[in-house]
Amino acid sequence: MPAPTVVVHADADLLATAVAARLVVRIQDAQAARGTADVVLTGGRVAAAVYRAVLAAPARDAVDWSRVNLWWGDERFLPAGDPDRNETQARAALLDSLPLDPARVHPMPPSDGPDGADPELAAARYAAELARHAPDGGALPRFDLVLLGVGEDGHVASVFPGHPSSAEAGPVCAVRDSPKPPPLRTTLTIPALDTADEVWLIAAGPDKAESVGAALTGPALLPAARVRGVSRTVWLLDRAAAANTPAHFAPR
Repeated sequence: MPAPTVVVHADADLLATAVAARLVVRIQDAQAARGTADVVLTGGRVAAAVYRAVLAAPARDAVDWSRVNLWWGDERFLPAGDPDRNETQARAALLDSLPLDPARVHPMPPSDGPDGADPELAAARYAAELARHAPDGGALPRFDLVLLGVGEDGHVASVFPGHPSSAEAGPVCAVRDSPKPPPLRTTLTIPALDTADEVWLIAAGPDKAESVGAALTGPALLPAARVRGVSRTVWLLDRAAAANTPAHFAPR
């Protein structure tokens, strides 16, 4: 896999606007190449800002949103509509305002869904949903792009350093006793995230500088350091998050 590219923007607002513009172009390129686009969404403050920036972008309408397949990298195992769910945040910031095909939007099951309060069953259900949309009898769709936030501890999705989730080999796993609340979650695993054509890791603020620097210097111990796109891995940072970025990664 190619070495990561690091792109640094002046502040969090410019970062969100720039990532939104990149996202629109990446979706257009995928649709031009194969008719559809498969994007894995993330949650968090920076992601919500990116989604709002997509909604405000004039180029937004150049995308055929009816041919975009949306997936989630992880989810807080909470009831449907809970404001802390990544799905709820994404819908409020962007998705509810787009002409999406509901059949192409694939949220992870909630805790009041058909599997009840069992995150392992919910993870298995999502794995089956992924497999239903995988080409050639595979386990996963062809992900054009995975969006990931980076935690202060270097976690991505709900894969945490030193947690059993970091060693899972299947495509989706349940997370119990999460180091961050809520304690129950579901997540795509590192092997599943690594199948994407491109992976974008997005971070803003001085509280992310230590984990970003550690992930980029290696060894690949942190989950953020282990995720790589097949064709491209891009770190999209503001200056504060990039404070410890190694000099040999030339920001561009």
